[in-house]
Amino acid sequence: MIQSLKMMKDDVLNLLYPNLCAACNHALMAHEKIICMVCELRMPYTNYHLNMENPIMNKFRGRLPLLHAASYYQFVKTGRVQQLMHQLKYRNNTTLGEYVGQLYANQLMHDDAVFLNADLIIPIPLHIKKLRKRGYNQSDYFAKGLAEKLGVSWSNELVERVVNTDSQTGKNRFQRWENVSTIFKTKPNTNYQDKHVVLVDDVVTTGSTLEACARTIMTSWNCNLSILTMASAV
Repeated sequence: MIQSLKMMKDDVLNLLYPNLCAACNHALMAHEKIICMVCELRMPYTNYHLNMENPIMNKFRGRLPLLHAASYYQFVKTGRVQQLMHQLKYRNNTTLGEYVGQLYANQLMHDDAVFLNADLIIPIPLHIKKLRKRGYNQSDYFAKGLAEKLGVSWSNELVERVVNTDSQTGKNRFQRWENVSTIFKTKPNTNYQDKHVVLVDDVVTTGSTLEACARTIMTSWNCNLSILTMASAV
C-alpha cells in the first residue's frame, strides 16, 4: 500500500514537473536518465578513439606529440549535441557533464586501452573572472565523470589560466594561437615526468586553446599527453 502511494506521488510529480531530456527537451521516461533513449541512439558518435588517424589526431599532428586524441560526439549546429553543450555551459546542468564523461569512459574501457593507462586527467581551466561569472567550469564535470569510471585521478588545481583572453570568434588560426600561446601555467613542484596525462575540454574547434595548454603541461612536466573532448567541431 505504502509503495503504491509512493509510486502515485512520483507519477503526479513527474506530470507536474517532468524531467526533460538534455538533448531534445522531451519528457524522460521513468527508466531514463539525463538523455532519453531515442537521443542516445541517434547521437552523432565519432568513434575517433578507434582510429589513430582520426581528425583530432590529424589536427594536432606536427603541433603536438600526442599519444592519442578523440572526441565523443560530432558537433552539429542546431543538433542534439549543441543542445547538450548549451545545457552544460549556460544552464548550470553540471550533472550532464559528469554523465557524458561516464558514458564516454564506458566506451573507452571496452574499445581503447590507451586511456586505461592514464595517470591523471586535467580539465582545461577557466580564468578566475570567467569562473566567477559562470560559477563553475563545465570541463571539470566531464573530467570527473571520465575519472570515476576509468579509475584515474583528476585535478582542476594543477594548471591555471593566468590571462583572460579575448574571444576567438573571427580570428584566423595565427591570431587564435597568438591569443592563447602564453595564457596557462602549471603549479610548481609537480612530478608527472613520463606519466600519462589526459587533457579534456568540452568542444574542440581550431584546437588553439588545447594546444597552448598541452604545450605548457608537456614542457613543464615532461610527460606524455592525450586529449579527450566531449564534442568535435572539426
